[in-house]
Amino acid sequence: MIELSHIEKRFGDNHVLRDISLTLAEGTVTALVGPSGGGKSTLLRCINLLEVPTSGAIRLGEERIEFAPGRKVGWEAIQKLRRQTGMVFQNFQLFPHQTAIGNVMEGLVTVLKWPAGKARARAMELLEKVGMAHKAEAWPATLSGGQQQRVAIARALAPSPRVLLCDEPTSALDPELAEEVVEVLSRLAREGTTMVMATHDLRLASRVADAVVFLDGGVVVEEGPPRAIFTMPERERTKRFIASLSAPQSYDI
Repeated sequence: MIELSHIEKRFGDNHVLRDISLTLAEGTVTALVGPSGGGKSTLLRCINLLEVPTSGAIRLGEERIEFAPGRKVGWEAIQKLRRQTGMVFQNFQLFPHQTAIGNVMEGLVTVLKWPAGKARARAMELLEKVGMAHKAEAWPATLSGGQQQRVAIARALAPSPRVLLCDEPTSALDPELAEEVVEVLSRLAREGTTMVMATHDLRLASRVADAVVFLDGGVVVEEGPPRAIFTMPERERTKRFIASLSAPQSYDI
């Protein structure tokens, strides 16, 4: 379970997140949606402490950390929480000097100190899962954007994290390549992988998520099942956001 309690985040005078409290059940997929600058990516990055909240508390599994202005969080506490997460970034961030399988193995060998043979077997298992086993020895520069993102997903899954965090996983891809990634994430969702994703792609949110959280101005405006949020929103701000989107009839909900 992920529990966010009264999360606040400030960058100087910029108040990015305001008193956000959410409980995200294990085995579910939560999509954070909303306009650019609404706080969804910052909130996602607070979960694994790539951004440290100004105040509030985060519980992930058995680990709980409280934050307050001027209170420094110890590196050991950060690492205990961060080890339970896998992160998929918008722009893939594969190591260009490593093959696809090398990218997936890297954290297992370097951070977790796995033997190379065990790490390679785990990496091949995950590349198979994301449909990239046939490109195991390919260099990132030779892969399409969709293929690179699928390798990045395999890399994030390698240490068996409690939760997979995805920051705009399809936004750098054209629709055809994005569909490859949506299909992989859909399969992971069906297998019970716990995921939290910040996304502008409402097709992804509607197909994969169990719950949608709409953020604007650093606050949770509305939350609920995808069908409710995308077709019957209660809040006027949510209605305006959904109405502003093109081709709403294309959502698979």
